[in-house]
Amino acid sequence: MDNYGYTHGFIHGKLDIKILILFILRRLPGAVDADTLLELCQCDEGISYFDYSDCLHELVETEHITEGEEGYAITEKGARNADAVESSLPYSVRRKAEHLLAPVQERLRRAAMITARHIQDENGCTVELAMGDGKGELIRMNLLCAGEDQARQIEKHFRRDAEGYYQKIVELLSE
Repeated sequence: MDNYGYTHGFIHGKLDIKILILFILRRLPGAVDADTLLELCQCDEGISYFDYSDCLHELVETEHITEGEEGYAITEKGARNADAVESSLPYSVRRKAEHLLAPVQERLRRAAMITARHIQDENGCTVELAMGDGKGELIRMNLLCAGEDQARQIEKHFRRDAEGYYQKIVELLSE
């Protein structure tokens, strides 16, 4: 706000904020955590945190978006409605949001292609690791671990550099 109480930015009403949230979620390949979504929505100076929170809650209530363990994702209903109204967002806001979206889209695409989880059962702790390339699965393996701590460590390392580990395994097996 400036000295006269005016908010700078192009988005002022709750409807515009809802459209922006749907615009952003529609372009993401998967669910996004609340903090990342907030950062992406603050691409316009006219959005207050409280209005944003209200709009997010209302979109969940009206089933335009879902809130799950992974974060927020758009529903089919939300995508249909976004498609019909997102052109009403100012061009500059759409461009700025798309610019901010690029690294998040890439991170979510990569995360969707990597699996790293463990299962504790009567046989011990097994970690499952897999990686795809968007067309199919490149590698899948299960490793018996000494315990959950080791499994978590393996998962963390694999998520961070799955491509590197894949390359190393191929090199080792090709020698």
